[in-house]
Amino acid sequence: MSIDSGRRPPDDGFREFVRAQWGPLTRTAYLLTGDRSYAEDLVQTALEKTHRRWRRVSAMDAPVAYVRRVMVTTAISWRRRRSLGEIPAQPADRVQTGDPYQQVVERDHLLAGLRELPPRMRAVLVLRYFEDLSETDIAAALGCSTGTVKSQASRGLQRLRDRAGTADADLTVVLKESRA
Repeated sequence: MSIDSGRRPPDDGFREFVRAQWGPLTRTAYLLTGDRSYAEDLVQTALEKTHRRWRRVSAMDAPVAYVRRVMVTTAISWRRRRSLGEIPAQPADRVQTGDPYQQVVERDHLLAGLRELPPRMRAVLVLRYFEDLSETDIAAALGCSTGTVKSQASRGLQRLRDRAGTADADLTVVLKESRA
């Protein structure tokens, strides 16, 4: 097809997929990166990589799972390449409002704790508690065993508990409430 024909090639539903999934993917990316601008860049990069293989990906049962996996692997590779000078001491999109509600304070501490975790451990916790995926689905998304997912989740939760000084039940409640 020539460029001058004035017609666009069909996108086979990719535009609709992007419209429907942009919000959830951006939320997941924010939790993976801890920074709104990096999150948007991550989603755009993952969608660009997915678009190249869209015909094959759209034929799969779960194209969202494919995009999530691309996001996780891309976020991990970005993290490895980032210099220490690029990690902000306090993210620009974090606003100190003095909100008196304890839930807001707990969520803030939780997100700060997530930012301190290694990328794969963070990815396991985000996919498990924020995306509500099963251990099997997480293992498939990350390309590892279910046992690895379980151990990464256990270690990640323990690090968050140690940081926050909270009991087991308190932390999982905060994690589940933070999905909103």
